[in-house]
Amino acid sequence: MKNELKLISGAMVMLALSTSALVVIPYLQVHDVKPSPGLKPYTSAELRGREVYIASGCVYCHSQQPRPKEMAPDFARGWGRATVAGDYAYDDPHLLGTSRTGPDLMNIGVRQPSEDWQLGHLYQPRAYVPGSTMPAFPFLFERKARADKEDRVLELPPSAAPAGQVVVARPEALDLVRYLQSLNRSTPVLAAPADPAASGATR
Repeated sequence: MKNELKLISGAMVMLALSTSALVVIPYLQVHDVKPSPGLKPYTSAELRGREVYIASGCVYCHSQQPRPKEMAPDFARGWGRATVAGDYAYDDPHLLGTSRTGPDLMNIGVRQPSEDWQLGHLYQPRAYVPGSTMPAFPFLFERKARADKEDRVLELPPSAAPAGQVVVARPEALDLVRYLQSLNRSTPVLAAPADPAASGATR
């Protein structure tokens, strides 16, 4: 009986320690984190695009968490500074990702701000990035013999353009691109240190 009590007591202690380390302490650290400087809430179109991002499975192949310079070459790859908790203040759920079959997308809105490029890349990735393993998303577009006045027609490379037709972006494609373009966490998160020489000159 004594051994059983010791076993149960030990298990409860380990459970309490694990819960504290994995749930309680992280919650206390980030539950009241303020948004990073310059970060704005997503617009309605960006939120719709975020849902398309999730539904299309983009999160399975792309992360949204560039790592610090001392840990990985993410900055040298042009993926931007390491993210901080405030960068995700308006993300629910967070889309950090666990795999990088493709590049990190946190600052894709800075690296590729062109809507034409983003739309064309979704329609046929290999026309823009030779050798890309990313699947095409033709269901986000429509082929037509002639575009209507309000249609957003893609400007595709000759190798990807269908003969005798135009490719038109559906609303879901436009929303997804707006969400991708909103992924901009390039602003500094720490204030620049004061220049002692400058402060001394003003005395």
